[in-house]
Amino acid sequence: MTETDMTETPTRTAAGIAAIGLAGTALFQVALASGVPWGAAAWGGLYEQLPPQLRVSSAISAVVLVAAAALVLRRAGFWGTTSTPVRVLTWLLVPLLALSALGNFASASRWENLLLGPLAVVLSVLCVVVARSRTSPRHD
Repeated sequence: MTETDMTETPTRTAAGIAAIGLAGTALFQVALASGVPWGAAAWGGLYEQLPPQLRVSSAISAVVLVAAAALVLRRAGFWGTTSTPVRVLTWLLVPLLALSALGNFASASRWENLLLGPLAVVLSVLCVVVARSRTSPRHD
């Protein structure tokens, strides 16, 4: 195993796990936008079924989360090249996810406190691992 292989493995693993977490959260937001009554676990837990304006917000969140998943996968070299904007945007995910965690921990919703807050912390840490990668990923 070469030095590059040893460096890429944690980065690619972190990116894969982060992408799964981000995509799962996006699916949750799609369900909320579709009217599934899981509102107690989102947006402060104020509504069982989200009102129209929060459904729109959930739909937008889903799109952003899917884009974030694609971004971390690209940064880890799963496809395409890692350009400066990709590196910068990956670093931008770190504080955004940390802020999301703070919002979830501050929420009145126990689901957000116990599930979504910790998930956002883990995703933020995984994005640090991906963003810190210094290697030029191979394209197998």
